[in-house]
Amino acid sequence: MIFKDYTETNIIYHIASIIDLKKILEEGIKYDDKVSYRTKYLEFHRFINKYKSLNVPSWVVRQKTIFGSMNFNNEHKWHSHTVILGIKINEDYCWVANENLVNEIYEPFILKDITQFDFMKDYIKKVGINNIKKYWNNSLSFKENLMKRLDKNKDYDCEVLVFHDIKPEDIIPIGIVTDHKYIEYKNLENIYLKEGK
Repeated sequence: MIFKDYTETNIIYHIASIIDLKKILEEGIKYDDKVSYRTKYLEFHRFINKYKSLNVPSWVVRQKTIFGSMNFNNEHKWHSHTVILGIKINEDYCWVANENLVNEIYEPFILKDITQFDFMKDYIKKVGINNIKKYWNNSLSFKENLMKRLDKNKDYDCEVLVFHDIKPEDIIPIGIVTDHKYIEYKNLENIYLKEGK
């Protein structure tokens, strides 16, 4: 794992566009405070939430989630022009699930309404909905995961669903990802001051 374990740090990790960093540091994070929430993800989250199993409490609503990660493996592929943030959470209002089971149907979900990708509807019916049900059936509370540590299993791509706002004082910038490299936040000034001379 790239970072120290939650049991040592008491923080999880949130990835955001570098464009949003100023607002995040000043105002914190809300589930619906980014343009991409409505344009890219809202309908997808609603679709996944439709298949929620009975073991999941009513307050777990995917379209009202701030997404985080427990950690990242050493081979993790970072997106350019993003910032990695450590965030402090209220464990009582967080849920954990295997992101792998739903992420693989994001593209089919988006493409299904384009004529030449009509076949994606069948894929969603035969494979996607099944995976969504597995996603919910194998999900658990954050505290239960701290006992079972499913996030440490090899094929479990753990996402933390956070159901409360994150205040600015509960946000710790960890690093910046450029097209070319990952830079620790604490080293930004040294790197850019040195290269700017």
